[in-house]
Amino acid sequence: MRVLGVNAVFHDPAAALVVDGHTVAAAEEERFSRRKHGKDPLPFSTWELPVEAMRWCLEKGGLAPRDLDAVSYSYHPALADPEGPGQDTDWEQLRLFYVERVPHFLATTLPGLDPSRVVYVAHHVAHAASAVFAAPPFQGSRDSAVFVADARGEATSHLVGTYIGGKFEVLTRQPLPDSLGLIYQQLTEHLGFRRFGDEYKVMALASHGEPTMLDRVREHLCYESEGRVHARDMPWESLVGRLPPGADPGREHADLAASVQEAMEESLLGVLGWTYENTGLRRVTMAGGIALNHRANSRVFREGPFEDVWVQPAAGDSGTALGGALYVAAHSGDEPWPMPGADLGRSWDEDELADLLRDAEVSVERPADLPAAVASALSDNALVAWFQGRSEYGPRALGHRSLLANPAYPANLERLNRVKGRERFLPVAPMVVEERASEIFSGGPLPSPYMLFSHEVAREWRERIPAVVHVDGTARVQTVSPADDPLTSRLLSEFEHLTGLPVLVNTGLNTDGRPMVDSPRDALEYLGSAPVDVLAIGPFLVRRRGGTS
Repeated sequence: MRVLGVNAVFHDPAAALVVDGHTVAAAEEERFSRRKHGKDPLPFSTWELPVEAMRWCLEKGGLAPRDLDAVSYSYHPALADPEGPGQDTDWEQLRLFYVERVPHFLATTLPGLDPSRVVYVAHHVAHAASAVFAAPPFQGSRDSAVFVADARGEATSHLVGTYIGGKFEVLTRQPLPDSLGLIYQQLTEHLGFRRFGDEYKVMALASHGEPTMLDRVREHLCYESEGRVHARDMPWESLVGRLPPGADPGREHADLAASVQEAMEESLLGVLGWTYENTGLRRVTMAGGIALNHRANSRVFREGPFEDVWVQPAAGDSGTALGGALYVAAHSGDEPWPMPGADLGRSWDEDELADLLRDAEVSVERPADLPAAVASALSDNALVAWFQGRSEYGPRALGHRSLLANPAYPANLERLNRVKGRERFLPVAPMVVEERASEIFSGGPLPSPYMLFSHEVAREWRERIPAVVHVDGTARVQTVSPADDPLTSRLLSEFEHLTGLPVLVNTGLNTDGRPMVDSPRDALEYLGSAPVDVLAIGPFLVRRRGGTS
């Protein structure tokens, strides 16, 4: 079964290709178009498809559109009620108009595709499939509970289900207008940030505050019963006045963020407690935008009833492209295989990189030992753009399109935020050799390859790696396994040999408001525009003029 998955209805348009149950490729349109999040999250942008991502996925799989057995689209118009609660009644009919014509849009965009092969998959079902079908086994079993939460699907905002013996079943859905995701989006906008993209900034800001408004927030955001929440009608202005875009948040804004974060975590624990009571399953898999909240994920891991918590690395809407494709494949009789990792995007071989670098007329060196050369530069406090292998699917830089730095220098946090054009209160994350992680980090699952959980940093290490320690003493950890990423593992080992530190700063290779670097051209433009010292691209090093030698 050859299935192309497509996400396009709300935001983060993406495509994924699944062949005989195996994930072949997955990529977000923003990496091709260089437009952050691919498009604006508006009803009248629903027609915009991930054209370049779809074409690349087919190219990667060696397929033409006529070869496809199905195309999944992660929104089901039959489930939508444009006049229902939580809908944008001025625009929802237009969104539905576009969705119903998607088969013809796709057939026009992909000549040769039979429009009758387009299959609608419910939005939250696609999210759920991206978790339960893509997760690796836990203690020899793939059975799990599944929890999905985001702003909204067709007429709901979260889903609880089970995956037992290869069968997926929905237990309950949360009807709109109650929505954990919409509450968090409203908070993001109220604090002067961009909703559908800057929610991570609110999560970081929450660590700087105290939940002083929690009692009032709980009146509008709390767990109710039967796996459902009350989440609506938050009186934002009476809590804290609206912050204009670009303004610096004050303590009261941090306290509001902390209060909403706490109430949301309590609500999640309520839903998942009910889920465990009704399933008895030892594992929960999670997806949806709420599952990108690593603070909440860690609390679920620490205080929730499940032995194991696995989160889809592309938990946002882009992940529904993969989930939809896996769902259709499974229902057609294929066995869905766990995703092999998050590195599912584009790559360039050594000869292609050499040709591109020669055409760029930059000074290039090819060290005999790339990890040793890069580790030496990092030990001298260089900033290194690390461009290796296939790009990541999802919002996290995981050692393929990363900006690396030395964690020993506290000033590197401010330095990196300045380079990336981000707010000063935002943290950066550590990557660590998997076998050393438990010495330094605790309070979250280990290994943690996808940077989706917060961990406590051991006190004796906080002064040694201050650049990656958040104000609350935590860090969002990525563990690196030699089996999964031998090159980055060697880099970490070489850096430890030089410095005694098995940790590097790892943040996204981008600047604020721009997508992650994806292609060699993107990387060279980044080197030319951002004050980084070294670009390690494939086996080659390109140094910024006047940079570290």
